[in-house]
Amino acid sequence: MSPFSILYKFVMQFRNHLYDIEYKPVFRFDTKIISVGNLSMGGTGKTPFVEYVIRFLIERGYSNKVATLSRGYGRRSKGFRLANDHDLPQTIGDEPFQIYQKFKDHVTVSVGEDRVLAIPSIIYEHPENEVIVLDDAYQHRSVEPNFSVLLTDYNSIFYKDYVLPSGTLRESRMGAERADVVMVTKCPPDLGQDEMQIIRDNISIYTDKSVFFTTIKYKEAVAAMNRRQARKRIILVTGIAYAQKFKEYLSQERFEIMKHFDFADHHVFNSKEINAIERLAEQENADIITTEKDWVRLMSMPELGESFQNKLFYIPIMVQFLEDEESFHRILEDSIIRVE
Repeated sequence: MSPFSILYKFVMQFRNHLYDIEYKPVFRFDTKIISVGNLSMGGTGKTPFVEYVIRFLIERGYSNKVATLSRGYGRRSKGFRLANDHDLPQTIGDEPFQIYQKFKDHVTVSVGEDRVLAIPSIIYEHPENEVIVLDDAYQHRSVEPNFSVLLTDYNSIFYKDYVLPSGTLRESRMGAERADVVMVTKCPPDLGQDEMQIIRDNISIYTDKSVFFTTIKYKEAVAAMNRRQARKRIILVTGIAYAQKFKEYLSQERFEIMKHFDFADHHVFNSKEINAIERLAEQENADIITTEKDWVRLMSMPELGESFQNKLFYIPIMVQFLEDEESFHRILEDSIIRVE
């Protein structure tokens, strides 16, 4: 570790200590709070897991009693905002917009940088909500959740990582002890029991809480504007943190990737890029495939022509447990639903 990483580590440890002893204020709410977050800088699959929690709560009878709260990374607006039908990714962020598009009939979707101010606003505007799901709030110590889920990517598990700038951790590995469960995400579907036990043993150095393993389940390609199936000859467009697994999945499904436009996470597309992608798709007689998160950004662009839209497809994804899904449900119910 570099001297800068050591300094950053101790600064974060001291900050956490101030919250632990409540020298820095910690706010508690009667409304139940679920926190989903990570120790590292993005890429652990928070949005699919937030969607998983939303579906679980709706199935348990919490339709129209759930709110989500995100920072709204990349949005052009500021402050607290409740999502509505006039919003776009530019006003609330691509991931909250994606959640709103899917669950607007069942869930209140909101954004706000300051959770302490945003949560009372949600409660005031929607007093019927009984649960608020915080997206990417693991380091927001000023709010005490009823249930905290720590996500860690199988390809970069936190105990193998280092704090910034030597690694990608926002705080030291010891931060894992605040979690109620640890979720190892993006695992290979055939992950064996022996390797699971090795991972559990390593995580147990930092926390004694339950460890679960999930993978990404890809669904069939969905057309943006038409009902036909996607051609196997494609142009791949991504603006996510780690696109390699997505690319590997498409190759396994026998898609022929003519070119991969690989942009940074939360990339804001422009007209020049759109024109270049469309020209290449025309030349190669190919369709355009992207992620669901990128799809919502692309479809919100007024300059996106009908020709581009007719070639555009996206691949929805869902979280799938490798084992013990019911055990996780029981832990969540005991911590949130059954506690009055």
